Amino acid sequence: MGERQEKFSGTKAVEKRLRFDVTSLERYLRRAIDGFEGPLEVEQFKGGQSNPTYLLRAGGRRYVLRRKPPGKLLPSAHAVDREHRVLTALAETSIPVPRTLCLCTDESVVGTMFFVMEHVEGRVLWESTLPDSSPEERRAIYDAMNAALAQLHLVDYVAIGLEGYGKPGNYFARQIHRWSRQYRASETNRIDEMERLLGWLPENVPADDQTTLVHGDYRLDNMIFHPTEPRILAILDWELGTLGHPLGDFTYHCMQWQTPAASGGLEGRDLEALGIPTLESYVDAYCRRTGRERIENWNFYRAYNLFRSAAIAQGIAGRVRDGTAASAYAREVAASVPSLAAAAWAAAQRV
Repeated sequence: MGERQEKFSGTKAVEKRLRFDVTSLERYLRRAIDGFEGPLEVEQFKGGQSNPTYLLRAGGRRYVLRRKPPGKLLPSAHAVDREHRVLTALAETSIPVPRTLCLCTDESVVGTMFFVMEHVEGRVLWESTLPDSSPEERRAIYDAMNAALAQLHLVDYVAIGLEGYGKPGNYFARQIHRWSRQYRASETNRIDEMERLLGWLPENVPADDQTTLVHGDYRLDNMIFHPTEPRILAILDWELGTLGHPLGDFTYHCMQWQTPAASGGLEGRDLEALGIPTLESYVDAYCRRTGRERIENWNFYRAYNLFRSAAIAQGIAGRVRDGTAASAYAREVAASVPSLAAAAWAAAQRV
């Protein structure tokens, strides 16, 4: 088992600052979920940077609770109600998602808004090289990820009631504005490359404009695979989901190939020996599935995605400063902001 797999797999006792009144929650769930029976036991999942996630055990069944973190938060962040909405809508499609059971906007129950969904039994894979898999299984797992994202980008979001889930058009301009604002709101020190990107990105948005449903954080560790098969049972963590440009979503997912091995990525690995597709073949498979000839403006998308990642990491740095970060791993993420900004500016200069 790899280091990340060991660090993030499973549950732990609930951190002191993220505890809540379990009796109050049990009382609410008895009313909100058919067949719910106590007594209720609560643990916290180790993984996750943003919305604290808990494993609930009650009456011989398991559930998962996602809540807004307590304390000072950035505007529009941690929107668990949006996450509940997209999961509920996607349950009517072939996209694999957990079934939602209730949404509670009454903050008096556990201190912040939350929703509860079914617990999906399976594997969360934290290592991009899948060290416990054979080359054949690695190939199949990567293909399953590619197919599921292509399928998501082909969903008729109007037909499933998500027409107002985001604004169609001008996705990158709006996202750059949003993450620039979030970055400024949590800024802890000046980073020259971020200053340059704040001016460069809005001026260099590609003219190509498309709108699909996007996940926003589509990564290997944001899905649950079948216990023994290379099959996705549930795509998780839709906090950044919206209506947006599919190529922003796909190229973010592809950053794994351009992340050095020392940082947990695939760059510099012997992909053929591992059975993992090259970036070129992975892009070709996505294009084939979505009816594209090729992907242009790659360096812009890379600069944008690295900039967004830096802004998100800066938000985590702000939460570390304010004492509201959801994970012990948060300090490590917060420290990555300068290197992400430098990589983003390097990509921008190649456009």
